[in-house]
Amino acid sequence: MAKWGQGDPRWIVEEREDGTNVNNWHWCGRAAAGPGRRLPASSLRSRGAGRTERDATSWSKGKLHELLVGIIVENEAGRCEISELKQVEGEASCSSRKGKLIFFYEWNIKLSWKGIIKESGVKHKGLVEIPSLSEENEIDDTEVSVSKKKGDGDILKDLMKTAGTARVKEALGDYLKALKTEFTMGMILPTKAMATQELTVKRKLSVNPLQIQASSPVALGVRIPTVAVHMTELFDTAAEQLYSIFTVKDLVQKFSKSPAVLEVEKGGKFQMFDGNITGEYIELLTNKKIVMKWRCRNWPEEHYATVALNFVPIPGQTELQLDCKGVPVCKEENMKFCWQKQHFEEIKGLLQLTTLNG
Repeated sequence: MAKWGQGDPRWIVEEREDGTNVNNWHWCGRAAAGPGRRLPASSLRSRGAGRTERDATSWSKGKLHELLVGIIVENEAGRCEISELKQVEGEASCSSRKGKLIFFYEWNIKLSWKGIIKESGVKHKGLVEIPSLSEENEIDDTEVSVSKKKGDGDILKDLMKTAGTARVKEALGDYLKALKTEFTMGMILPTKAMATQELTVKRKLSVNPLQIQASSPVALGVRIPTVAVHMTELFDTAAEQLYSIFTVKDLVQKFSKSPAVLEVEKGGKFQMFDGNITGEYIELLTNKKIVMKWRCRNWPEEHYATVALNFVPIPGQTELQLDCKGVPVCKEENMKFCWQKQHFEEIKGLLQLTTLNG
């Protein structure tokens, strides 16, 4: 028996001012399923502690689109490209239990591919199907089937079956790595010994960029082709509330389901989606307009787009007008998907939840 005041630190639930159960030491969602059974992510969310279980479904769909669409394979006979994420059905989630992360994912994916035979110039189309991507199987054991529409062109089908399948499995492996690294940042809640981590991030963001340029060499960039993106979306809320969702840290973290650092002032830095989105505020017109320097982590180094959000009140609603300039051409579709799925739809979900709780 342990002496008074002593004990195995693994079994000590640290006291926190916010009352959070650090790293979910009393979480019992998995046990509720019983031996050999797997509860769906929705069931786990209802049984586990809300702060230690995160739905990865929306994020995963965006990541799979980013990694799979645009894959190109080529040989001396032909060239093939995955042109569309035609279907992605399933779900994914990550749970924290006793300081460890547990992953659940199950996907049924269907991709469109197109190809051209170099000698004849004849084009063909087909499908790539992944009926079951889940944590129960290794990537190498995951079934990937390739089919082609009627007609000749088996040489392209063979190219997709070999090199194409290998590239698809490589992309699926990259998705799982990102799920276990990018997505899960912040899932293991900080203890008192880690309390300075967020402060360190803030200090890094506040460093004068001129000082950085003066003390370290700057790589010369190259001009890249860019495109402008314009989107509009209606929200069933007042402009004041919608503006606050983009500028109040707690609300940003709720709709993004990830840690965020915001310095909401002209020239202030921001970091969202576990550091995947970073930038700087250029203009802030309360409840009316936000202009930002904005970049995604996988963009060319030091390249920023200019993102302007205009909040236009209409009776009973607010129209959000999004204008992005300087988006790399190769990232246009990803940019649209990111704002539609990971911003607009998640914000609408947050507004619905707020209305129900209110």
